[in-house]
Amino acid sequence: MDQSRPSRVVVAGGTGLVGRPLVQALLDQGHPVTVLTRNPSALRLPAGAEAQAWTTLPAVLEGAGAVINLAGEGIADRRWSAARKAVIRDSRIQATRRIVEAMGACTRPPGALVNASAIGFYLPINGGPGDGSLDEAAAPGRGFLAEVCRAWEAEAMAAAAFGTRVARIRIGVVLAREGGALPKMALPVRLFQGSKLGSGTQGLSWIHLDDLVAMLVEATRNPAWEGPFNGTAPEPLSQEAFTRALARRLHRPVLPIPAFLTAGALRLLLGELADALLLQGAYVLPARAQALGFAFRFPTAQAALEDLL
Repeated sequence: MDQSRPSRVVVAGGTGLVGRPLVQALLDQGHPVTVLTRNPSALRLPAGAEAQAWTTLPAVLEGAGAVINLAGEGIADRRWSAARKAVIRDSRIQATRRIVEAMGACTRPPGALVNASAIGFYLPINGGPGDGSLDEAAAPGRGFLAEVCRAWEAEAMAAAAFGTRVARIRIGVVLAREGGALPKMALPVRLFQGSKLGSGTQGLSWIHLDDLVAMLVEATRNPAWEGPFNGTAPEPLSQEAFTRALARRLHRPVLPIPAFLTAGALRLLLGELADALLLQGAYVLPARAQALGFAFRFPTAQAALEDLL
């Protein structure tokens, strides 16, 4: 992307937890922004941004400086069934494939594709910090989330055939004031019911929303951002340590509930989702972003929680 003159950025998934502040951040830096949506007439956007239907592809991509693709159904919105898992997978694969195929029809394809992925790429792992932290060179995991992430990233990488630089951002647990995981994690602590989940040793790799937005913007403009990047803060914690940090911030105790009780209750309530997202985890480090000089505003959980709560 030409840094001397802000180029137009196309955002898919521009109305979600990450997409809304991302669009505003791009506008604040002078970029014209186009948001891809199924229903442009119903979408309210900040001044300077326009909504376009997916049916306008590939024309809407012609000559764009970058595309940021965040499109995909929520992973933790409801209990997994075979049908729900198909929706989670297909919403990511099909949206990415559609964008990349449209790039191939452009005379001037976008200069960069910044495509979301997730740290589910590395799962399942259920160990303590001493078992080692993972950077972008780590091997993929096995199971549903890892398979989705590998397929998702493979669709994005196909854009390189058109001369487009592709950056894949493997996003961790996004912490925000409203929406996302933090309000759900904080609620039982506020109600004096906070406890570790299962063993509590599983890694919780998080990132403050502001840092993730800054990372996505940097990936559009910096030609060194190519390949996989972990969208996580440099201080992953165990689930128990994160809960204790929450409790300190909210001035609440942490209950000593036995691991088998919390694990059993979660599996009963959430089924497969409990193991995939809550009872397993990984200590994921943003090694490549830090090597390129990316500066986190909120590098520690304490700093992030003080800002958000």
